[in-house]
Amino acid sequence: MSSINNCDNEKLPAQHKNSWLSFIKSIATFKGDLSSVTAPPFLLSPQSIVEYSAYWAEHPALFVAPAHENDAQKRALCVLKWFLSTLKQQHSNKDENGKKKKMKPLNPFLGELFLGKWVDEAGTTELISEQVSHHPPATAFNLWNDEHGIRLQGHIAPKVYFSGTVNIDRKGYGVMHIDKYDEDHLVTMPKVHVEGLMTGSLQPELSGVSYIRSSSGFTTKIEYSSKGWLSGKRNSFTAKIYHDNNEKDPIYLAEGIWSEKYIIKECKGSRVIETVNVNTYSRPPLQVAPVEHQHPLESRRAWKHVVEAIHKGDIFAVGHHKSKIENEQRDLRKIEKGEGREFARRYFTRAKEDLTAEKLAEGLKGTSMKGEMDAHHMIWLWDEEKYQRIQENSRNGIKSPTHARFDSGVSGMHIMDTNSHEVLA
Repeated sequence: MSSINNCDNEKLPAQHKNSWLSFIKSIATFKGDLSSVTAPPFLLSPQSIVEYSAYWAEHPALFVAPAHENDAQKRALCVLKWFLSTLKQQHSNKDENGKKKKMKPLNPFLGELFLGKWVDEAGTTELISEQVSHHPPATAFNLWNDEHGIRLQGHIAPKVYFSGTVNIDRKGYGVMHIDKYDEDHLVTMPKVHVEGLMTGSLQPELSGVSYIRSSSGFTTKIEYSSKGWLSGKRNSFTAKIYHDNNEKDPIYLAEGIWSEKYIIKECKGSRVIETVNVNTYSRPPLQVAPVEHQHPLESRRAWKHVVEAIHKGDIFAVGHHKSKIENEQRDLRKIEKGEGREFARRYFTRAKEDLTAEKLAEGLKGTSMKGEMDAHHMIWLWDEEKYQRIQENSRNGIKSPTHARFDSGVSGMHIMDTNSHEVLA
């Protein structure tokens, strides 16, 4: 964010300026993935990255809408509208109440879980997100609505580096499947860079290109641009939907501000068919189990004391509780290595290939999507057998340990989980 933008510029508190400048100097000279760099406690958000998967379905009605459109090219447009609806809250530097967000989310530990659901006029939309890798970081997710026969599964592996500013390349992808049409949509992720480093008033911006490609033969190309020094508007984009390999003859064009308003045109005749104001979308509450009823690996339970300290502004307590969890995780990895075993993922399984995604990516000729999708040479697929086993054991009253000793983090997680019959740590 430019320091000349006074309406958005919120000064860094004086007591944090020295720490902030030291942090900027450290990342500017750091070689490698910045996700491993420890940020000052005052920058930390009370939210783990594993929760970010919830943004994909925060508007359930838009998430399920493609399942009720019979025309394939109009379904592609429905998928685009859903995707654009996920961007505002995910990349905004302010929350829904206009309050400044803390921009550095908590780094999930290996095996960290986030489970939730939305219940509204679209029925019940469910989410399971799991941190399937810590070094390098990767989060796998599954969102689904059985009533409408639609689901989104995938994994994201962010790579954070410094080049003039903080940049985030999000490797990986999602695949939306619609049962009624036996149709798949490959969804890739835009790049992110952070503006406003020198002022301390951080603002994420999207850049580059992302794609959505359907198995019915339609490609959506989305190009992102940000405000320049002299021209342009923040959060701008242009998207066009076209038949595969016919980019020069698009069917629909959408353009505007993804965080505010945009228009959709039919390219033949340039007729505006819809003006979309994303601020009018309803956001039903995400329902999450009370902390005391959560599995010890669930994010809000594991980070409970850290989050409480963040809300209190107690940076010393933040550092203490955060370091405790991180040190416990290091100890668990040493134990696993000594015993010659690997941490067992609870809901996802690593795979050598994803034929559905690879086939769709092959249709994006002339792009680098094969490389963009490569999540550090890792593919993580939803394991329905694991999920059903956990559900069955839950119905039979078999529960994972919830002893109070876990409430201060994830210490003692060298346990046998009776839901999955696998060691969790």
